[in-house]
Amino acid sequence: MKVLVATEKPFAAVAVEGIRKVMDEAGYELLLLEKYQSKEQLLEAVADVDALIVRSDKVDAEVINAAGNLKIVVRAGAGYDNVDLQAATARGICVENTPGQNSNAVAELVFGLAVMAVRNGYNGTSGSELKEKTLGIHAFGQVGRNVARIAKGFGMEVSALDPFCPDEVMAESGVRPVHSVESLYAGNKIVSLHIPATDATRRSVGRDLITLMPKGGVLINTARKEVIDEEGLAQALEQRPDIKYVADVKPDNADELTARFGDRVFFTPKKMGAQTSEANINAGIAAARQIVDFLNNGVDTFRVNK
Repeated sequence: MKVLVATEKPFAAVAVEGIRKVMDEAGYELLLLEKYQSKEQLLEAVADVDALIVRSDKVDAEVINAAGNLKIVVRAGAGYDNVDLQAATARGICVENTPGQNSNAVAELVFGLAVMAVRNGYNGTSGSELKEKTLGIHAFGQVGRNVARIAKGFGMEVSALDPFCPDEVMAESGVRPVHSVESLYAGNKIVSLHIPATDATRRSVGRDLITLMPKGGVLINTARKEVIDEEGLAQALEQRPDIKYVADVKPDNADELTARFGDRVFFTPKKMGAQTSEANINAGIAAARQIVDFLNNGVDTFRVNK
C-alpha cells in the first residue's frame, strides 16, 4: 500500500517521524509531498497512491479523479470542507477527519484572542477582565467543550447552543444550554464560533446577530471564514462602535475592515488554531493509524461521507 502525505504547510518533523513509524509497522510505503507549489505536483503525486493524508490542502474532484487507486482520504484535523465529499463518494472513497486531536490547541487560541480583545490589543489603555463575564459557545463539539473547560478556569459564566448536543451533556460541564441563536448572541458579552461551514451555516452570522450582542461585545471566530456574512459584519461594526471582531481566519474583506475599524478587528495571518507541535503530532499520527485501521480492518469510525 502507498500512502501519500500531501501538505502545503508541512507537519512538524516529529509528526512525520510518527506517521512513518505507523506506516513502517504496517508494511506500507510512505510518500511525502511537502511545500508543493502547484496543483499539478499534487495531481502527479496522487496518481498511484492508496491513501492520502492532508491538512488544509484542497482535495477537489480533479485531485480525486487523478488518483486511480485511492481508497481513503484523511483530513488531519476536525474540519473537512477542503475535501469534495460528493466526488469522493461517487468513487467509493472513504473520507475521514481526526476529531478532537486539535481541539485543545484551538480552544487555547480562543482565549489568547479573547484576552487580547478585552485588553484593547495591549495598546496602553485600560481594558477589562474575563472573570465573571458571559461567554456563549456557538456549537458544543470537541473544541467548544475545551473552550468551556478553560472558561471555567477564568471564572466565566458559560452558555452554549448546539441542537445536536443534549442539554444534560452541557449541564454536566457546568454550561447553561441555550435554544435559539438570538438568545446566544443577545445574552453573552463574548461569543466564540465553532460551527462548521455547511449549506446551513455559510454567511449565517451577520449584522442581525452581531448587533444583538451586549455593549462591549466581542465575537471570536476560530471556525471558518465562510460562516460570516462579511458585508453584514462590516455593517454591524459600523452600527455598533463598541463591538470587536477577532478571528483565526482572515476574511476576504480584511483590508477594508482594518482600514475602517482599526484595532477593533484582528486576524491571524494564516489559520493558526492547530499550529502547535502537540496538535500537529496528534492529528498526523491519528490520521496514519486511521488509514491502517481502515485498509487492514475496514474500520471507518471517523468517516464523514457516509
